[in-house]
Amino acid sequence: MVVVWEWQDDLGHWRPYSGQVSGYIEQCLHLQPQLRGRRTGGPPNTSTSISLGYADPSLAPYIIDIPSMKQFRQDTGKMRCVRQTLLPQSSAVARGVTWEWANDQGGWTPYEINVSMLLENSYQSRQQGADLGQLGHNYLVDLTALAQINKATSFRRQVRRQVSAPYPPAPGPTASVIHSGPACSCQQCLANSATGPIMSRTRHSFGQAQMSRPVLHGPSRTSAPTAVQSGASYSPYPTKRPLSVGSAAWGGPWLPAASAGTFTAAAQSAVSNGLSLQCPSCKTIYGEKTGTQPKGKMDIYSIPQSLPGHPDCGTIQIIYNIPPGVQGPEHPNPGQPFSSRGFPRHCYLPDSDQGRKVLKLLKLAWNRRLIFTVGTSSTTGEPDTVVWNEIHHKTEMLSNVSGHGYPDPNYLDNVLAELASQGVTEECVNGQ
Repeated sequence: MVVVWEWQDDLGHWRPYSGQVSGYIEQCLHLQPQLRGRRTGGPPNTSTSISLGYADPSLAPYIIDIPSMKQFRQDTGKMRCVRQTLLPQSSAVARGVTWEWANDQGGWTPYEINVSMLLENSYQSRQQGADLGQLGHNYLVDLTALAQINKATSFRRQVRRQVSAPYPPAPGPTASVIHSGPACSCQQCLANSATGPIMSRTRHSFGQAQMSRPVLHGPSRTSAPTAVQSGASYSPYPTKRPLSVGSAAWGGPWLPAASAGTFTAAAQSAVSNGLSLQCPSCKTIYGEKTGTQPKGKMDIYSIPQSLPGHPDCGTIQIIYNIPPGVQGPEHPNPGQPFSSRGFPRHCYLPDSDQGRKVLKLLKLAWNRRLIFTVGTSSTTGEPDTVVWNEIHHKTEMLSNVSGHGYPDPNYLDNVLAELASQGVTEECVNGQ
């Protein structure tokens, strides 16, 4: 038997990932076997998501969350069901042969497995065409002209035959299968050990302790940060031992004198109650702004490969991991659970002087709980979930499919401005 991973489209049809992507998912499950046990309750203590961009750069925005069996698009929040299907080793599909049709967006969409098998069998039998009516589709496929024809409208689309890496063999009898779809037919196949384009990297970790509601405070009078125990993030690359650093405890409210009369009594009262951190007139931030980000982990890696638009330096990879949990008093619904979709989230910076400057400020923003918050997703409408908090990140390394990748010559300047709007500047770092 071989393993084929599939995703479900808006019409309920199951579309296969390529053999290379399916092989990569299986490799991740093999290296981190606890992912195969689907947990139903409690926050996970390890990373439970797989980033597909390592196997296929065009899938850089996508992450698969194994416990929920969902595909998550990081830039839009769109979620789709995924499943793991077992196929016997008796057809060309096991060798990575799929058929695709040209969609309206200028890309290619794979046919369902049973359709690909029908088309491949007809192709190998040297037939001129195949009728998809027997599979519930009102189409004919001309295998000579490589065109799909709508029987009712005669509308034509291009089709193509693709051969990718073979699909991986099913796990042995000691490993559990996450989901078995209906069996079809396939032939002998080899495991595809896709390791991505990067061969080595180094890592540092920054944990975060559980904290109460956001406050303003003056210069820190706390002792050294506390170490935090946190779960491991999956990485397909060899790493050095991570350094885990917890956040310092938060001080009490602290307010400077109001400036030039712009800070009214009402605004000053709002700040002292934790409701505002900025003067409503001049937007000056008083004290130190902290947010409501749940506890989690920030891993930092050094990668030798360059980002598009930054050929003269390597890459900094940041992996954020926040598990689901229970909302605190600073969150919208204290005591209620919050979800955590699409984690770990992978983000990238150039390893240049300005990129390292941004990284230094992102570390500070993380410790101040400003990177994420708990709220309602603007893309999916899901309430009580972890969402980005107005500091944009680049989530694609070698592509720009979603618009959240490189090259982007203005990104570093823009994110520095966004950090400054949250009160995170070089002066804050230099003053520590």
